[in-house]
Amino acid sequence: MAEPQVDFYVLAGSEPAARLRFACRLVEKAWLKRHRVRVQLEPGGELEEFDQLLWTFSDRAFIPHRRAGSPDDAPVPAPAPVVIADSDAADAADGDVLVNLAADLPPLEGWARIAEVVDADAARRTKGRVRFRAYRERGLEPKTHDMGDEP
Repeated sequence: MAEPQVDFYVLAGSEPAARLRFACRLVEKAWLKRHRVRVQLEPGGELEEFDQLLWTFSDRAFIPHRRAGSPDDAPVPAPAPVVIADSDAADAADGDVLVNLAADLPPLEGWARIAEVVDADAARRTKGRVRFRAYRERGLEPKTHDMGDEP
């Protein structure tokens, strides 16, 4: 499989909820293009909040999703197109797009695209820079998208 395309979406603000809302919009966009998406969050962090936000971030949106490791009521040929996780454990429904909201570099294998969402929080920005350099050290050329104050 080819190396993944890596995109860094850099937000101007540091409000955690804005970062999660932006990630919801990325997930929605990928899902509408029929991608299967995994959202990787920090262990013990924002999983519950992100889970709820996927239901409420937009009045017009419905993003079918489930938590990694939880049973899926969908028939086997149609697993949930979006899986959210706060552990590194692989999930049978892992897809082709990874939205990384965790601090660590994700595994690169198996993804066509990796989206990194970085806001202006000093600690998250520093860890984002470390991941950016790590991607480059692995021979990838991440693209940076300055999103400004976009919520």
